[in-house]
Amino acid sequence: MESALELLPGGGRGRCNRKWPDEVKARIVAETLMPGVTVNAVARRYGVPANHVSSWRTLARKGRLVLPAPEDPVEFAALMLGPAEDAPRAEVDGVVRPEIVAGEVVIRLEAGASAERIASVVRALVASR
Repeated sequence: MESALELLPGGGRGRCNRKWPDEVKARIVAETLMPGVTVNAVARRYGVPANHVSSWRTLARKGRLVLPAPEDPVEFAALMLGPAEDAPRAEVDGVVRPEIVAGEVVIRLEAGASAERIASVVRALVASR
């Protein structure tokens, strides 16, 4: 993300109001979603109040701010909702599939899922809480 950011000064007396284009907001929000990155660190880097960045994240969550496509390939997983105690064991052709249980949430991965894949699902689960 090495491109220059453009700030548009807004009107206002004695106070410098800046208007941030949606594309810039989206790139800043996308940076805050990277593992190990904090909103405060990203806000400081761009000279934006952290509460602005947090409100932009809320806009993104509500679908009112479109984030850029991720640089890494996107992975999709099937999601089935239902009571965990009624769910059948995750067994396919005699092979038990990995399961991640977090409270009432049970995530069943594909048979032979790599440790890296399991770790990425756990990181995503932890980040969503």
